[in-house]
Amino acid sequence: MTTTPTATPLPQVVELRPSYAIPLVLVLGSIPLFLVQKWVALPVSLFGLFLTLQTATIRLQFTPTDLDVCRSGKLIRRFPYREWLNWEIFWPPVPILFYFREVNSIHFLPVLFDPKMLRSCLEERCGFARESPPKEG
Repeated sequence: MTTTPTATPLPQVVELRPSYAIPLVLVLGSIPLFLVQKWVALPVSLFGLFLTLQTATIRLQFTPTDLDVCRSGKLIRRFPYREWLNWEIFWPPVPILFYFREVNSIHFLPVLFDPKMLRSCLEERCGFARESPPKEG
C-alpha cells in the first residue's frame, strides 16, 4: 500500500484585533480640555476621530514571512521580516507607539490594535526586540 503525503496546511496568518483605546482617550480627553482651551481641544478631538477611522479600516496581518498592512481588506503595504533590523513597543504600561526599523526605512505606528497580540506576534515572527548592529570604528 502506497501512502501519499498529506497536504501541508496553509501558512498561518494572524490578523490583529482593533483597539479603540487611544482614539477614545483622545476624544474623551478633549471634552474637559474644550472648557479650558478650545483651540487645543479641537485638534486633539479631530486627531482622535481620525484615529478612530483608521482603527476601523486598517488591519495588521502577520504572515510567516511578512507584516501586511491592509485597508478595508486590500493590501496597501508589505514589510518582509528579513529586512527588519529591530522593533519596539513604546511605553509598555500603556502601549501607544509601535516602532520598527527596516534596512532602508523607519516606521512608527500608533497602537490601534491589541497590544498583547502585537507583542506576541512580533516575538513569534521576528524574535525579541533586537538592537541595531554594532557600529564599526
